[in-house]
Amino acid sequence: MHLSIVIPTYKEHDNLKELIPKIDSLLTSRHVLYNILIVDDASDDGSEELISSLSKIMPVAINVRRGVRGLSSAVFDGIVATEGDVICFMDADLSHPPEALSGMFDLILHNTADLVVGSRLVKGGGMGQWPWYRRFTSWGARMLARPLTSIKDVTSGFFMFKRSAFPQGTLNLEGFKLGLEILVKGNYKRAHEYPIVFHDRVHGQSKLSGKVMTEYLKQLAQLYRYKLFKSTPDKPSNRVLQ
Repeated sequence: MHLSIVIPTYKEHDNLKELIPKIDSLLTSRHVLYNILIVDDASDDGSEELISSLSKIMPVAINVRRGVRGLSSAVFDGIVATEGDVICFMDADLSHPPEALSGMFDLILHNTADLVVGSRLVKGGGMGQWPWYRRFTSWGARMLARPLTSIKDVTSGFFMFKRSAFPQGTLNLEGFKLGLEILVKGNYKRAHEYPIVFHDRVHGQSKLSGKVMTEYLKQLAQLYRYKLFKSTPDKPSNRVLQ
């Protein structure tokens, strides 16, 4: 099986400089056939030049999007552009441990799961040194989505799945949690949570904002409508995988 890793970025040059070699070293040592696609929203921070240089010695490429931004749409565009039998998407900020990639991939390779979530909420997982208010906010966001899926860590941004598991219907790309869309609408039978310890970003600033939280609430409303009526609003922002 070939693993395609999609990493959406905006001004993550310093993190990519550390993350990409880590992924390469880990997966190469495990003899995993893989490629990495960086989907960058016109950072203009040297990321394009960095990936161009790394691509000479590692299977990594970059797709720079200009005139459009958004986490979910970046991940979607990356998935469309890749051809791996197994797809993974993860953050660039080193919050998702690359060491988990091989364990997650093994679960799919050995048909234990069709979809794997890097989870902070199962035995062995954790949230690092988060303050109480951040833990409370995360808990609230998860509780709002809890009836939609049996997965505990529904707000995780670290997913790996067989290409066949990706939803073929309409997806809402305004919401920032594409993983939640996949959990609710995906074509899979076996989902598994793989323990990860979530780390705070090393370089750069968080993109979390009040607007992001508003988009999350709108996304939840649409997913509950889908769950109840198997329908989604016909909106220009929605996309279908061809």
